[in-house]
Amino acid sequence: MQRVLVLDAFYQPSRVVPWERAICLLYDGKAETVEATGEVICSPSITMHMPSIIRMTRKTRSRKVSIKFSRANVLLRDGHTCQYCQREFEPHQLNYDHVLPRSRGGRTEWENIVAACYPCNGRKGDRTPEEAKMPLRRPPRKPHWLPVVPKRFDLKTVPESWRAYFGKAA
Repeated sequence: MQRVLVLDAFYQPSRVVPWERAICLLYDGKAETVEATGEVICSPSITMHMPSIIRMTRKTRSRKVSIKFSRANVLLRDGHTCQYCQREFEPHQLNYDHVLPRSRGGRTEWENIVAACYPCNGRKGDRTPEEAKMPLRRPPRKPHWLPVVPKRFDLKTVPESWRAYFGKAA
């Protein structure tokens, strides 16, 4: 299945859609082609090049979307940084930690979870950060948005033409 990178009106990566959806956006005048492949798509009424990257022509109204609670989104919110030792880690080197331990009624929710490396998580144990004398970098909170970052895309499998839109991390 051919995938197409969709950029917002400001050339920021927004999402990936199937080629059929991209063609509909182009045909409706809601998007323009930024880059195309060598393939040609023909129908009885039009002929166009297969898009690889499209850009929305207008700023779209952002929908109020609740950010899903997940380990990956907690790591994104915290910048892949342990909230105790403040070192940056790869995702597999981080876990999430309950600020108020579950054994004391702490819930698994945005306001009680932070990213923590395994050594800090073990050292903190079944205590609060104050009891463990391990101050938090910043208190946890529910994010209002999460950036579309290259870490959400597997850069090993994205087409070469897309990489320029993901900045230096690509």
